Amino acid sequence: MANLSEQFIWGTKRMKRLVFALTGIAALALAACGSSNQDQVGNAELNQPSADLNEQANEAAMNAAEDAALGNQQAQLNQENAAAPANVTNPSDAQEQNVSGM
Repeated sequence: MANLSEQFIWGTKRMKRLVFALTGIAALALAACGSSNQDQVGNAELNQPSADLNEQANEAAMNAAEDAALGNQQAQLNQENAAAPANVTNPSDAQEQNVSGM
């Protein structure tokens, strides 16, 4: 009779229930041990402006000023070239034919 009552309480799947219970306990233990708050630490680091970011912003501003100055210089050179007279002389036919001296 003890066998019958034990079978009624635990059923025939003792090992499956034991494995299920041990798996649950292991999952709870792992969840309790693994809280290091790395996500919060990472978010706090991302929200802080870094010195590198400020340095890069200053460098970009200096580059923009230098680009503007170079653009002005290029425009001035273009104006000077457009205003200069063309002092190009075309060679005569005789000079074009005299290529043996080269």
